[in-house]
Amino acid sequence: MEVRVAKSAGFCFGVKRAVDSVYEQIEINKDKNVDIYTYGPIIHNEEVVKDLESKGVKVIESSEELKSIKEGIVIIRSHGTSGDIYKIIEDNKLKLVDATCPFVKKIHNIVNKESKDGSFIVIIGNSEHPEVIGIKGWAVDPENVVVVGNEEDADKLKLPSDKRICVVSQTTFNSNKFNYLVEIIRKKGYDINVLDTICNATHVRQSETKEIAKNASVMLVIGGKKSSNTQKLYEICKKECNNTYYIQTINDLDLEKVKSQVDSGSYVGITAGASTPNNIIEEVHTDVSREF
Repeated sequence: MEVRVAKSAGFCFGVKRAVDSVYEQIEINKDKNVDIYTYGPIIHNEEVVKDLESKGVKVIESSEELKSIKEGIVIIRSHGTSGDIYKIIEDNKLKLVDATCPFVKKIHNIVNKESKDGSFIVIIGNSEHPEVIGIKGWAVDPENVVVVGNEEDADKLKLPSDKRICVVSQTTFNSNKFNYLVEIIRKKGYDINVLDTICNATHVRQSETKEIAKNASVMLVIGGKKSSNTQKLYEICKKECNNTYYIQTINDLDLEKVKSQVDSGSYVGITAGASTPNNIIEEVHTDVSREF
């Protein structure tokens, strides 16, 4: 039985850059008495966060907690954050390491410039996701920005008729869903400037995943439970393959159940979110292949 692993599975450029930056700071400061913090978990993968914690890296969960820290290194995670967090780091004279994904940083700059120019900002994404919260924080007027996450939000949306409308997207949003929500907004008659800010790696990953899932007996989607892009992959796979499983590690998988669902002549497909380390993907691949 063949086991197919998506070529795009695993760390994307932005996530790898962020994770590497933390390990680099650990190495640079290993003989120094310096506290290293990340503002929020560096990525949405519990295994990676646990490993960093074992090496002394602490996670800051709120701006209030950040305000209480007067010494050390603060690393901004790949999801980015709002401008006020940078101000706190500067005011407290902390060393800043900015590991924001460049594609996310680009959206920050767009939102900041467009809002300064008087545009009303529409962000298509998950309102509770840290990337979206960070993007929203770069609008100069919080009254002139809104997040649209689903069809209901788009249907209810009422925008000011006297302002230009600028639409951006969370980098890991489902591209088909993005286009669908944009069309709902367009039909309301607003003059909107749409900037598809879903990163290319997300487009490639979602497209490849869909193609693999179409003819798979079983699809395994590997990633952290809080990973937005992994959740999108799961949704895509589930539409194509009924036997789709969302796992964080091989320990979450019932291999006997998988064996019972595999059809002769088909294959088991494996994909993984952008925050899933290669060693976890390889472990799942090895164990599943061994069973067949």
